[in-house]
Amino acid sequence: MPTGLHRLHERPPADSTAKGDLTPADGRLIRASYVVGADGMHSTVREHSGISFTGDTYDQSFVLADVRLDWAGAADEVSLYFAPGGVTVVAPLPGGRHRIVATVEEAPERPDIPDIQALLDSRGPVAHPATVTGLVWSSRFRVHHRLADRYRAGRIFLAGDAAHVHSPAGGQGMNTGIQDALNLAGKLTAVLRDGAPETVLDAYEAERRPVAEEVVAFTHRMTTIATVGSGPLRSLRNTALRALDFIPAVHRTMAMNLSELAVTK
Repeated sequence: MPTGLHRLHERPPADSTAKGDLTPADGRLIRASYVVGADGMHSTVREHSGISFTGDTYDQSFVLADVRLDWAGAADEVSLYFAPGGVTVVAPLPGGRHRIVATVEEAPERPDIPDIQALLDSRGPVAHPATVTGLVWSSRFRVHHRLADRYRAGRIFLAGDAAHVHSPAGGQGMNTGIQDALNLAGKLTAVLRDGAPETVLDAYEAERRPVAEEVVAFTHRMTTIATVGSGPLRSLRNTALRALDFIPAVHRTMAMNLSELAVTK
């Protein structure tokens, strides 16, 4: 049963005058017609629904840090650096900060300034080296690529990271989760407020799971290409990326894929 729910009624009792009753205390009583699990990769709702979360974990660990940089790069572009030791991403953020994401064999629990500086020295720009002048915060993580076998179990639905997790390559996680929420909210509104048949809810999984399946597959390919370890394969990758960079159609296709502006459901 989901954390914090002592009892869960499928529908409010006939004599209830307040749908969605909530009694704040150490435990809470909630009366609801449906439950939406949007509680992340380690979803308690998904676990108790019996829905499997199929996939795997990448071998590499990742350094993640927000820093202040003495930096000659463009303030409106994300820079990727490919090196034998792994890939490093430098992304500008508001307030003069930059986010650093880098693959390493085993990331420290709390990467410090020397750790980040060493990554930029060995993998970053050569002509105008970057200098870390301050550390806002840092962490490490491992990346999973997993997809829920189903998005629905009776009156329980999954959305967002509870239904799909993947590499952050391309930054598609937030958009995909928001689209899940909008799609499901529209269907629940149609059923609960407008009297539509409950079969309307069957379309949620049919429409949204293929989108997540494509995102998981796409980001997996991107991550595999970015973290390739073989020297000859790295050279082939770099040559191919330079060639593709000169094709405008590739830019547009990537932009539409990463932004998910082409997704209509």
